[in-house]
Amino acid sequence: MKDLLKLAYDAMDEKLADDLVVIDFRGQSPFVDYFIIGSARNYRMARSIIENVEDKALEEGYEVKHAYIDDSSKWLLIDLGEVVCHVFFDGEREYYNLEGLWKDLPTVKM
Repeated sequence: MKDLLKLAYDAMDEKLADDLVVIDFRGQSPFVDYFIIGSARNYRMARSIIENVEDKALEEGYEVKHAYIDDSSKWLLIDLGEVVCHVFFDGEREYYNLEGLWKDLPTVKM
């Protein structure tokens, strides 16, 4: 699991996702172990981040459950099963405040 988390985190970082935060859901959810939350300056950058995560995961043989890349949304994500990566832009991260919603859960330093 840590390998997938590192792969996804590094793929987001490689495409310059801002303010990356990893929330640890282990023991809290039967569906996901980690959220990685990041920000992008615009849609093009957010899409590039998600596509990079998808490419890297597939290259390493991981299954991509779903990639939500919609040009009408300011919140893009990719579901890798145990790891879900979220990329926000244009104020959506503050609006949805996932970090605040899950503030009682531990974060992971990468």
